[in-house]
Amino acid sequence: MDTNDWRERFGDAMMGSLAPPLAMLERGEGAHVWDVDGNRYLDFLAGIAVNALGHAHPVLVDAVSRQVATLAHVSNYFASPPQLELAERLRRITGAGDAGRVFFANSGAEAIEAAIKLARLNRGDGRRTRILSLINSFHGRTMGSLSLTGKTALREAFEPLLPGVEHIDTTIEALEAAMDDTVAAIFIEPIKGEAGVLDLPEGFLRRARELATENGSLLILDEIQTGVGRTGTWFAFQQTDVVPDALALAKGIAGGVPIGALVTFGAASELFQPGQHGSTFGGNPLATAAGNAVLGEIERAGLIENASAIGAKLHAIIDDIGSPLIAEIRGQGALIGLGLSQPVAGALSAAAFANGLIINAPNDSSIRIAPPLIVGDAELQEFREKFSLALQSLTLDAK
Repeated sequence: MDTNDWRERFGDAMMGSLAPPLAMLERGEGAHVWDVDGNRYLDFLAGIAVNALGHAHPVLVDAVSRQVATLAHVSNYFASPPQLELAERLRRITGAGDAGRVFFANSGAEAIEAAIKLARLNRGDGRRTRILSLINSFHGRTMGSLSLTGKTALREAFEPLLPGVEHIDTTIEALEAAMDDTVAAIFIEPIKGEAGVLDLPEGFLRRARELATENGSLLILDEIQTGVGRTGTWFAFQQTDVVPDALALAKGIAGGVPIGALVTFGAASELFQPGQHGSTFGGNPLATAAGNAVLGEIERAGLIENASAIGAKLHAIIDDIGSPLIAEIRGQGALIGLGLSQPVAGALSAAAFANGLIINAPNDSSIRIAPPLIVGDAELQEFREKFSLALQSLTLDAK
């Protein structure tokens, strides 16, 4: 059965909310995947910053295999050793410490939903009724997380959404104008991944922290895409002197096994009371065992440092290719955004795929590159060759 047969079956069986698949993938190893027709691709998207250890990493395979042979799932009436181990590990690597608390969910959107509830609990004397988010942000597609997402085109079909949410420009001036003692929380991505890997303005995060503290508001950071070593530190906020009140995590935590988490810091850890939130599958033994294996291997193998090296080398490769189509290189570590001089990102992504390279176009003028944290010089050289061919073919097509 070839790709066309699978596409037909996909169209018959899957909900119309999903676009037709680019290919039907059947296996992976390291930074490569293969489709059902035997084509091999260099995966420099990593499941959108999920597969931190690449594909079929033996550490993850072993951890999941061993755990499923003992306990895969228990309800939240019970705890399990891997759950507690992962919670303690997250408190350590985030810096939340002994005062921190962890809530486990199944996805980034669910982590954001928990954070929205946390914000609602921060009402003070009742006047804190507003939640701020940024224009062009992305926090998920559930009704609550979509309310925060600063993309009108994604929201409008589902309005009215959560009341009290306001979207502001990503400028310090807009931040200062919007923040007061009626704000329960402000949600911020340290890097806007779905907007094309856009960095925040200098000093923006620090000013948000100052204003949140002054007004009793929560500073909630969405590190679903930037976290777990991808930007060259465990979390992007750790490259600043800012400490959040809560941190939403997912994607890379368990290397492809579904998991999300909300980590609270300091006084924010006391807001939730028993019965105010829960999740049937959140924090189950299988997902948390996978998380411990992935985070342990990232630490053991020095993959945070490797993320920084990947970023520096990708910058150098892209600079050396010297295409006039590449107007800007953005992001940190192994999360790279390319700003294009023409709105042809979709065509460039398609050309890359045709040459055996998986990257993506979050919008018409941006390319996102987010390889597994395990890649080395051989994979980077392969990226150079395939990306150069994609750029050349696009230029030839334009002629």
